[in-house]
Amino acid sequence: MSEQIRVSELPDFDPAEYLRDAEDIAGYLSAVLEEDDPGAVIEALGTIARARGMTEIARESGLAREALYRALREGASPRFDTVLRVMRALGVRLVAEPDGRQAA
Repeated sequence: MSEQIRVSELPDFDPAEYLRDAEDIAGYLSAVLEEDDPGAVIEALGTIARARGMTEIARESGLAREALYRALREGASPRFDTVLRVMRALGVRLVAEPDGRQAA
């Protein structure tokens, strides 16, 4: 008989620990963007900012650290210019491409 594993005994998973370089960050953010979930995008930006260092991202984006935490917390709805500033500080950009559906 195999030993039963309890979910409560599993280690916490933090994607920030696996975002080592620009390719990791871009791949992670691209995957999240495909979900079409604005909340997930904000959460992913927060995860990436933690991986890079919130203080550094705050400085590079021109936002106060506290404002950055507020903008990227769960349930937040930051302004689009804030999202763009954070993305620029993270070294990523939004790119538009056709989604394969023909415009009506």
